[in-house]
Amino acid sequence: MIRLNGNGLRMMMLIGCAAGLASCQQQSQTAQMAPATYEIMKVETGDKAFTSTYSAAIRGRYDASILPQVSGTIQRVMVSEGEKVRKGQSLFIIDQVPYQAALNTAKANVEVAKAQLATAELSYNSNKELHAQKVVSAYTLQTAENQYLTAKAQLAQAEAALTNAKNNMAYTEVKSPSDGVVGALPMREGTLVSPSMGVALTTVSDNREMYVYFSMTAKQVLDMTRRYGSMDEALKNMPPVQLKLEDGSIYAETGKIESISGVVDPQTGTISVRASFPNQGGILHSGFNGTLLIPSTYKDVIVIPQSATVQLQDKYLVYKVVDGKAASAIVSVAPTSDGREFVVTSGLQPGDEIIAKGAGLVREGTQVR
Repeated sequence: MIRLNGNGLRMMMLIGCAAGLASCQQQSQTAQMAPATYEIMKVETGDKAFTSTYSAAIRGRYDASILPQVSGTIQRVMVSEGEKVRKGQSLFIIDQVPYQAALNTAKANVEVAKAQLATAELSYNSNKELHAQKVVSAYTLQTAENQYLTAKAQLAQAEAALTNAKNNMAYTEVKSPSDGVVGALPMREGTLVSPSMGVALTTVSDNREMYVYFSMTAKQVLDMTRRYGSMDEALKNMPPVQLKLEDGSIYAETGKIESISGVVDPQTGTISVRASFPNQGGILHSGFNGTLLIPSTYKDVIVIPQSATVQLQDKYLVYKVVDGKAASAIVSVAPTSDGREFVVTSGLQPGDEIIAKGAGLVREGTQVR
């Protein structure tokens, strides 16, 4: 039987702890050297379709604010709200009495001016003959000519006043400038109106075709222009678009993107875009809001899950698996996505293997199995 004094016992305990520590360190190193397990995918090419959504405002092709062009009291309101009207149809009658009186006065002034011109012309012609016979002086002849020219000018002024009076009289009958639908009627019979009041009598909207306005970022427009080579080509190749209404339904007719503004809003960094939709059934109304749906189809491209990427400011990084280790690579992606996948435009080749999930947890050189 072996007996150990205090020093021997302490020595045995130290040896045991050292052996245990060495074993723990070996296990830790083994764990660190073990390859991590990740989901791997092999990159291939294929076709991909995305649908981009944009908040949109719906307006009539022609929304005309009807303002009075003369002052007066509304005598008659000849339409009702929501009524379909034709171009040239009367909407309001403004008190015509003072304008009819002004028109009659203008007509009388024209007749007076014509008579004065005839008298001046007769006098001028007579003095021309007398001057030729040396009966009257050159001064008398010049005076007669001046009176004749003055009479001509007065007639022109009277005729201009008559034209103005006729226009004012016509403006008392407010007519629709186009076919359309009448909007709200805030002004009723007996209301005093004037051109300076700044409030429209109503609005006439031509709803046979509707304009849908939405905004795209400058980057989206730039990418689209580069993709097709020019803005005109981009518009020609834009696919038909759809419209989701406020109740969640999809409008039955497809639309066409017609124009892209050439000016970037400095406050929002966006560009206004306009699409048109037929509206023969009258379902759409000016003032509605909706969501524009634009499909984008990419042919023979590389598509990867967004979980395979790490965003670094305006760039994206993926991890390729090279000789069993993670190797980072910068990729470029198309601006359009569905929130789940990216179309890769550069940085990957068919046959590359990448980490498909958890890319944010990977570090350069990590062993992968």
